[in-house]
Amino acid sequence: MRLDNAALIFPAIRRRRWVNVFRVSATLTEPVEPAVLQQAVTELMPRFPSMYVRLRTGVFWYYLEEVPAPPTVREDYAYPLTLMQEKELRTCCLRIMYFRNRIAVEFFHSLTDGTGGMVYLKTLTARYLSLRYGLEIPAEEGVLDWQEAPRAEELEDSFFRHTNGVTLNDHEPDALRLKGTYEPNFLYLTTGVVPTQSLVEASHRCGATVTVFLSAVMEETILRWQAESCPNRRKRKPVKVTVPINLRRLYGSSTLRNFVLALNPGVDPRMGDYTLEQLCKRMAAQLAAEGTPQQMAGRIAANVNPQNVTLIRAVPLPIKNVIMGIVYSMRGESKGCINLSNLGRIRLPAAMEPYVRRMEFIIGTQRSYPNNCSVASYGGETYINMIRNIREPELERRFFSRLVELGVPVYLESNAPESPRKGAES
Repeated sequence: MRLDNAALIFPAIRRRRWVNVFRVSATLTEPVEPAVLQQAVTELMPRFPSMYVRLRTGVFWYYLEEVPAPPTVREDYAYPLTLMQEKELRTCCLRIMYFRNRIAVEFFHSLTDGTGGMVYLKTLTARYLSLRYGLEIPAEEGVLDWQEAPRAEELEDSFFRHTNGVTLNDHEPDALRLKGTYEPNFLYLTTGVVPTQSLVEASHRCGATVTVFLSAVMEETILRWQAESCPNRRKRKPVKVTVPINLRRLYGSSTLRNFVLALNPGVDPRMGDYTLEQLCKRMAAQLAAEGTPQQMAGRIAANVNPQNVTLIRAVPLPIKNVIMGIVYSMRGESKGCINLSNLGRIRLPAAMEPYVRRMEFIIGTQRSYPNNCSVASYGGETYINMIRNIREPELERRFFSRLVELGVPVYLESNAPESPRKGAES
């Protein structure tokens, strides 16, 4: 299977400092039975042929190949989103893990995005609960019928179907780069657990959706931080929050592969100061203006069209990797400061709800972003996961403190190890 359009970049520019893996997890009310989970993983293999794959290297392109046997479930260890080494990617690009009551699935991003990953997790958890407790769980709310054959539309590269062929000219200025002391071999994860209703009410007070509100608060946090460290306004750089857009909602696609494009709404602090309400209005306006089907089709075309150029297709893969790395550095992460990816409210069939206490979504750090943020809501709680590969916890400290100031109570959890740096985490 060919990699979808969004997936092409991930194997080409992966680095040891950039894991390019994301996690979805379900925390149950009782400890996980590994043998039952393994049975569920095995039974789902025919239903999800695009998930049970390994990465292969061709002459001109990377591609995905179905694995002969399902991956073995293993106990969770170390910290979330450990690097997928070359050997592991050649074996399977999917990990299924358990720890006490939690089932966690980690995906190499070439397989799918957060929405597709959540469909797999929901279906896996549903099958596990059916085997464990004899439940009858209907195929609804993102749970697929595990006995059904995979549908063609689930396996398609929707980017090619929804391009308009006209490349959008999207030149934009580079954004501020967040920096810190790199921490090798560890990712710090801080989770802010907030009441969803409080978050919704705070968002509505600013006239915004939850995604717009959180993005604007993140933007405001970075603007204030930059102002403290750079008193000379003329030397300040644009602050932009990268917001992934789920294109399935725009085009009605049901693909389980990647179908997301990112926008970089933001402000130039050299123009003056902004209130949070103004940031929310600008954020909402920019997302609305740039997130139309027509505009996004032009962005899709900018990515798809080069694949159809005969000269580029004939270039050997090692040279393509160099070219894609250069293009990514010029047009990719340099345009934003941090990702804020919100999967929204996660719903489950009613039969599953008594057995599932928590659902989460965690993205890794980027190639040049030392911090990232992912959000998901379930059961009246919203889980805001802030991850970093640097020692300094300054961004999450400022961000969560600002939420508290805005009337949103935050309960914090952290995986920071016991060390001399522990005090800084607190």
